[in-house]
Amino acid sequence: MRLALLQILPEQNQKYNQEKGLSWVAEAKQQNADLVVFPEMWNIGYSFYNEQAGEMDFDPHREYQINRDKIMKWQSQAISKNSQFIKRFKSIAKKLNICIAITFLEKSNSKPYNSVMIIDGKGDEQLTYRKVHICEFSMEAFCSPGDSFHSMELNTEGGRFKIGAMICYDREFPESARQLMLQGAELIIVPNACELDKHRLAQIETRAFENMIGIAVANYPHPKANGNSAAYSAICYDRQGESVDNLIARADEKEQLVIADFNLDEAREYRSREVWGGKYRRPDVYNY
Repeated sequence: MRLALLQILPEQNQKYNQEKGLSWVAEAKQQNADLVVFPEMWNIGYSFYNEQAGEMDFDPHREYQINRDKIMKWQSQAISKNSQFIKRFKSIAKKLNICIAITFLEKSNSKPYNSVMIIDGKGDEQLTYRKVHICEFSMEAFCSPGDSFHSMELNTEGGRFKIGAMICYDREFPESARQLMLQGAELIIVPNACELDKHRLAQIETRAFENMIGIAVANYPHPKANGNSAAYSAICYDRQGESVDNLIARADEKEQLVIADFNLDEAREYRSREVWGGKYRRPDVYNY
């Protein structure tokens, strides 16, 4: 199964982002991709509340009182799952017979969600995941958090497999990937919007290892972030028990399309013979 990670720059213009995104989907199809993954909140381009200031002293209640108009304007950019923006991506998915994981600020009856929708090659919505671990120290403080992790069977030209999603900050929590592994997910996609330094990349690699699951992260390039979009295989040991490098692909900081080929059959065989992840779990003694 061939996956394309779109490490591309947005503008603060939804129409521009829509058209640019569609053109990169077409490019991914030219490179025989089965699934295309966008970085976090593509429809408006993810932004921190204050790009220049530190975020950790951020007080959302205080900021809402001071900058209510700014915050409400940001929230007003949220779109529904039936918006023209989403319909265009469903249309191109059907036209090209390609699966797309498109990210967006999703409209709700309350605060918006930070969401990713997985669209199949027939142009149908298969899964919409809403970010559970929202960043309370930035603009996401004005989003509603999701309440669960989901996985589903996705049929692609490169094979049928079970997929789940996390978004950016979710990868900081081992429970996120573990929930999806326990649901049988074989691949986790992770739209991202922050610096991917060696520690965060190590986290992602570890999630793949400890759950015997493929993981692919699509990040923004420089100057919005630092790129480093990456894909890791579930396979960390060969049949002789020797450690193998499970990095499939990794970008530098520039704008680009990153191709990652996942061998589903080899990953399934690996999971059937190895013990990492769930085989000897003791949920009866875990207190959280």
